[in-house]
Amino acid sequence: MSRLSILLPCLAALLAWKTAQAADLPAAIQSAGKLNLTVNGTYPPMESHDVATNKLVGLDIDLANAIATKLGVKIVWSDVAFAQLIPDLQTGRADMVISGLTDTKAREASFDFIDYFKTGPQFYVQTSSTAQQPSDLCGKHIGTVRSTTFPAELAAWSQQYCVGAGKPAMQYVPAENSPDLHTQLMEGRIDGAVQGSETLPYLIQTSGGKYRTLGTNFATGYQGIAFRKDETQLRGLVLQTLQGLIADGTYAAILKTYNLSGNALTTPTVNGATR
Repeated sequence: MSRLSILLPCLAALLAWKTAQAADLPAAIQSAGKLNLTVNGTYPPMESHDVATNKLVGLDIDLANAIATKLGVKIVWSDVAFAQLIPDLQTGRADMVISGLTDTKAREASFDFIDYFKTGPQFYVQTSSTAQQPSDLCGKHIGTVRSTTFPAELAAWSQQYCVGAGKPAMQYVPAENSPDLHTQLMEGRIDGAVQGSETLPYLIQTSGGKYRTLGTNFATGYQGIAFRKDETQLRGLVLQTLQGLIADGTYAAILKTYNLSGNALTTPTVNGATR
């Protein structure tokens, strides 16, 4: 492969980025000079509040800020419950959503997604648990955040590997958010939990080793930046800007900061769940 053939895709992405920077933002955003974004700041290292400053920090925050800088606008953040993210986008309170939101076929029926990050659910338990593999949790009470894709993925895994193997099904217990899930696990109200694999190394490190994982991702998906279907102009502009951030190394540097380089995508896709 020639050096030219290697450089051409990067040059094309950088050219697209320059085009995106020069293109007009939607009139309302251009006039206001800002993007209104809602986030659920309970999901480190993707988005959370710094304990010292209470400012939002995390991978999604850094990436959104990088996009906004290239577009020449500021971000006004609103921290809401995870279940409120989609309604805020739907009603126009948010211009787009980047907050650990998984792209799914069901969500694509109403919204468009720019997929930027690989993810997947994973089991974890207290370090003191006797469980050594996920199947040891069959018949047990397993928690996960109710407004995510994880309850359905948990049910599917249980049906295949518990019920399908002649074992009792896992008993799903809903949680409102990640802190609620951790509390339920530590207080012994549940025997295990499911969360995005990208968050678990951080959780284990910051908890002083109170938790450990079981197995690996048991499903694969993509986190995406969500847009209303009619916001094609903004979506296209953000897509081109993200391509530029990948080409110039900014995207890789952000993921490296959070030790999540393995979750990177070489090319962002639109509505990858239905492709």
